[in-house]
Amino acid sequence: MMYNGILKTFPGEIRLFIAAFVVVLSIGFFTGLLFVKQTDSTAPAGVEENYLGNEADEGAEVMKFKKGEREMLTIVHTHILSMSFIFFLLGGLVWLAKLPKKWKLFLTIEPFFSAVLTFGGIYLMWMGVSWMRYVVIASGVLMTLTFTISAGLVLFQCAVPKK
Repeated sequence: MMYNGILKTFPGEIRLFIAAFVVVLSIGFFTGLLFVKQTDSTAPAGVEENYLGNEADEGAEVMKFKKGEREMLTIVHTHILSMSFIFFLLGGLVWLAKLPKKWKLFLTIEPFFSAVLTFGGIYLMWMGVSWMRYVVIASGVLMTLTFTISAGLVLFQCAVPKK
């Protein structure tokens, strides 16, 4: 079955539908990143503080408390489930775009690893494995890059039909 580049051959109204979906999906994804920035979780110390609290720091501007196990399980559960759906749907669209197979494979498989490493890493960090904060940041950055590239690729190929 020939599917490489089929996205460009879809009728205009279907490409518009797909583009609208990817735009709204991107708004949701990047709003989540704004939340991460708002909680000062973009640096290793901020990631750790966000989940483990800062009660010992008397000079802290905002007091944060260690999250409970129920809250941590809810965070990990909801994020891994929602990220798997996001990347499954976006990945399906990437496979319909015109791009070499090796790039498609990377863009569609890597985010699943990053989702597990990011949110599993947050849980392990909370459990006391403090070096996981670096894994959380690295995998989160990689996950964001693959999302951005994938969404951009799909939007571009929806905007430029096959001639």
